[in-house]
Amino acid sequence: MAEIALELDIAAPRAAVLAALTTHDGLTSWWTTEVAREDDVLLFGFPDVPEPFRLRRERADPDRVVWTNAGAFPPHWAGTWISWDLTDLPDEPGGTAHRTRLLFRHGGWQPGSEDGVPAVAGTWAQLLVRLKDYAQSGTAQPLFTPGGHHHAP
Repeated sequence: MAEIALELDIAAPRAAVLAALTTHDGLTSWWTTEVAREDDVLLFGFPDVPEPFRLRRERADPDRVVWTNAGAFPPHWAGTWISWDLTDLPDEPGGTAHRTRLLFRHGGWQPGSEDGVPAVAGTWAQLLVRLKDYAQSGTAQPLFTPGGHHHAP
């Protein structure tokens, strides 16, 4: 099975990266401005997409955030999961962590859906740069906005 895996170092404490992944303000600051929630299911809306992506938050703790696809849309995401592993990078041995290593993975692609993986990987790469920039600066720059010209992954 195909899996997307991307790793990057972020010049921000883990709490800032975690907030970007687990709060409404965080998610709308780097991914899409159309985020809603139904219990543990996050709804991500995108311009020109008929229905939101539904991702169930399975885990959200300081070390790891995990989402699973909770809907039938988009079809090529059926059965997939997304994980975000966060590790402190101390500035010096025994020092305080002011940087975070993020390991992102999107796996569980079903047979026949692998053709879409390269395009999804490219979109995730763009999103992770925005996540990093937001965690480091606090400046929101979501990739997808109403009326925007971007299309969903």
